[in-house]
Amino acid sequence: MPVSAASERDAALVGPLGGMLLCAVRGSSPMLVVRAVRWWSDLTRLGVRLPLFVVHDFGLIYGASDDQIELSARPGADAAIARIHGLPRLAAAYRAIVAEVAQSDAATRARAMKLGDDLVVVVLARVLGSMKGDERRPARSSAAEAAPFDPGLVRDLDARLPRLFESAPRSVDVATLDAITRARLHILTLADALHLDTLRLLRMLGSEATVSGALAHVDLLSALSNPATNDIVNFSLELLPKVLETSRAKAAGTHAVQGYAGVGRKGSVDSIVLTELAWDGDELARRMVDGELLFYTRERAPQQARRLHQVVIDASASMRGDREVFARGLAIALGKKLQLAGEEVWMRFFDSRLYEAQRPRDRTQLPAAWVLGFKGERGRNPARVFAQLATEMGLLRARDKREPVVHLITHAALHVPRPLVQEVRRYAHLFGVFILPSGGTLDLEWLDLLEGHALVDHATLQERSARAAAATKIVDGAK
Repeated sequence: MPVSAASERDAALVGPLGGMLLCAVRGSSPMLVVRAVRWWSDLTRLGVRLPLFVVHDFGLIYGASDDQIELSARPGADAAIARIHGLPRLAAAYRAIVAEVAQSDAATRARAMKLGDDLVVVVLARVLGSMKGDERRPARSSAAEAAPFDPGLVRDLDARLPRLFESAPRSVDVATLDAITRARLHILTLADALHLDTLRLLRMLGSEATVSGALAHVDLLSALSNPATNDIVNFSLELLPKVLETSRAKAAGTHAVQGYAGVGRKGSVDSIVLTELAWDGDELARRMVDGELLFYTRERAPQQARRLHQVVIDASASMRGDREVFARGLAIALGKKLQLAGEEVWMRFFDSRLYEAQRPRDRTQLPAAWVLGFKGERGRNPARVFAQLATEMGLLRARDKREPVVHLITHAALHVPRPLVQEVRRYAHLFGVFILPSGGTLDLEWLDLLEGHALVDHATLQERSARAAAATKIVDGAK
């Protein structure tokens, strides 16, 4: 539908849409502008306030395929830009920066990966978000930042752009271009430093990265910003190929093979008691409608109760470096393995306290971004952690029929009073993975209370193949 005159007088629409005349990237479909509007809105909620045309250009060079975009100016842009002092120079410099970023290896790989909208938002926040809070931050727009969600508003936009551009002041757009021009090397450095394997891992896992919302974006941004993330991602990618070969657990049937066990009112046609067929047609139909037919019934095999797994990861200072990489990479692989087996998996961390469990909305998703970016800085208090864990397991067992299973991934020096471990074992199955320090030994008085445990020494962590083999063995033995 055509845009009304009232819409073109609305400053909240004229400002962002008119600024699209400064775009350096053109999309093959108007719906790409609608996608850009969503990115723009999500970035604003994250505190990254940029003009729509900047979000549109950088978003498309990361989130659209090569055949959907073209690096070129909008029709009539040069004539309109020339009327504002200094803008032609800034616009030319901006187009050159966009072209450089578009040709970078990270952007080329990202376009091939076909990132979802939430991942694009996080990439933009990582590349452009540092412009806020210092001298590179552009002036904030005084216009309302309302997003034009109606696709009709962006139809035939090129023909209206020169008029929309001239209908609103462009001081914010000019300031933004000036800030981007001065921050050229900073932006190019961040664009080249993007670790695309992190995004590839999240897509492989069916992560909650695809769940819309500010919290999902914050977790993703934290994962991309964590210095240890690259090593964890690389280790996880070593483990996942074998894990993803695991077939999903199929539901077991309850059809008995040992004959009939009784008579009931429900059953299949082939189980009808033969004497029921002696009724005349009308009476047989009535008995069928009223549920009075008799059927032979079979003994129903008891179904095994599903289990609820909690992967509990040590995030204290004793787990920095190689131990952190191993623990978090193992947790991701173990969680995915259990999910593929049909189990529900919660992830949680502890240091001096036990943090809230992350419960995926979908059992096929794993909060991998949260695992990658979590930071624990509250010291270390194993006794308090196990006291909290015992209380929570008791409450969980009282209200949930599933059997809790705790997979503990921690440092070998986790000294906990034996009665606390016994209390946890009253309510949950407990398995442990212990990572030894250099020259250390495992000497815990409660090891016999575990249903199983694995030990990873310092030498194993130092050798890549041995580390992967140890993690794979632990994942394969998971119950």
